[in-house]
Amino acid sequence: MNRIFPIAHVLGMVVMLFSFAMLAPLGLSWWLQDGATFAYDEAVAVTFLSGLSVWLGTRRHKSELKIRDGILLVVLIWSVLAAFATIPLLVYLPDLSFTDAYFETISGLTTTGSTVLSGLDALPPSINLWRAEMVWLGGMGLIVFAVAVLPLLGIGGRQLYKAETPGPMKDSQLTPRITETAKGLWIVYSGITLACFLAYRWAGMDWLDALIHAFSTMGLGGFSSHDASFGHFNSPLIESVSILFMLIAGINFATHFMAWRGKSFAVYRRDPEAGLFLAVTLSSCLGIAVFLWWHEVYADFLPALRFATFNVVSIATSTGYANTDYNLWPIFAPLWMLFLSSFASSSGSTGGGIKMIRAQLLYKQVYREMEKLLHPNGVIPTKLGGQVVPNKILYSVLAFLFIYVASIVAMTLLMVASGLGAVTAFSAVVASINNTGPGLNEVGPATTYAVLTDFQTWVCTFAMLLGRLELFTLLIVFTPAFWRK
Repeated sequence: MNRIFPIAHVLGMVVMLFSFAMLAPLGLSWWLQDGATFAYDEAVAVTFLSGLSVWLGTRRHKSELKIRDGILLVVLIWSVLAAFATIPLLVYLPDLSFTDAYFETISGLTTTGSTVLSGLDALPPSINLWRAEMVWLGGMGLIVFAVAVLPLLGIGGRQLYKAETPGPMKDSQLTPRITETAKGLWIVYSGITLACFLAYRWAGMDWLDALIHAFSTMGLGGFSSHDASFGHFNSPLIESVSILFMLIAGINFATHFMAWRGKSFAVYRRDPEAGLFLAVTLSSCLGIAVFLWWHEVYADFLPALRFATFNVVSIATSTGYANTDYNLWPIFAPLWMLFLSSFASSSGSTGGGIKMIRAQLLYKQVYREMEKLLHPNGVIPTKLGGQVVPNKILYSVLAFLFIYVASIVAMTLLMVASGLGAVTAFSAVVASINNTGPGLNEVGPATTYAVLTDFQTWVCTFAMLLGRLELFTLLIVFTPAFWRK
């Protein structure tokens, strides 16, 4: 139990900080008088006082976090903050169950973008802002943000950063101090968000829609303030802005940081993921456009290219926006898009899936094994970006892929056993664990996840958290070895 108190102390501080995030939708609600102010009054008070009581009650137990402490704290922060984030939804929408509200907030904080809500156009603007703000906060990672302020508590943040940061090479850092790394990433993230916001406004969105969609675009979460998503705007210019910033958000933010700090674009050429991410995604856009045109889904090639590009980029980057119901396309197209969401985004981006760097390493490992069959005594190193990749990283990537596939199979079987159709079950699980959002059939882009039972909703909720925390960070908490002294 002595291990719990230092963790609870930091958790209490993070919960208090999280209450301040609710001030933005509270201020908007008060300014617009949209009828939801009372929901935020209650949410801010409950969240802040809960965090304060835990923090004060454990203030004598501050200590340096060990590896296991950092992992447990990461899991608790994502789980607990999502519970507090439900308060505005539950207060303003009393008919909404806790299961659905928790699904919505986990979907936001994990940047998945799946929703159980309909009638988004009629919701108070502050509710839609709160949903989008959760995506934005979850995009770079609440933990990375917390690491930037943890020195105020006298607690190191390295274990938190390593537990939360996506990608297999978690020991790398951009600056000598981990807090400076976190701050630098947030400065770049915020700066690009501001550019996205202004670009949306320039393209024709009103100020509020521009802010909401800038938040969810940079977080690659796909929450919109309209039921029709980007189909509401029906604007090629707005869609072009979205495509640009979704692609930017799909690249490692460490690369953006180094480009900003070095005032040079050369770093993008040296990034082993960025070029392949763009090549795979954009070539898929062209391929799907030709496929749709060939199958006469669209009479002309240009409309096929427009709708294919927007939706392929959206799903490949695990954003989840839609400007048409691609569920009605020939099944190959949406299946290929769902496949892209499994690996296209770069590590260190706000996207989901196993990340491009793992896909590259898996390919190189397979190729190396074939070469070793031809040259059994040869020493054949695996290289990425001109550097030799240690075997321990290759082994961890192979283990990651096994757990990833096994999780998809297990949860799909659970969903099918509970009565869901096979395609719907599989796509819902894949879309959830990849933090993509819409799936196929009953959970396609024109529908919501409200069709699921409570059990199925909790399976998807677990899948979203599992994917966002990179599988091992969450699963290790359920092993006996984790709790053994």
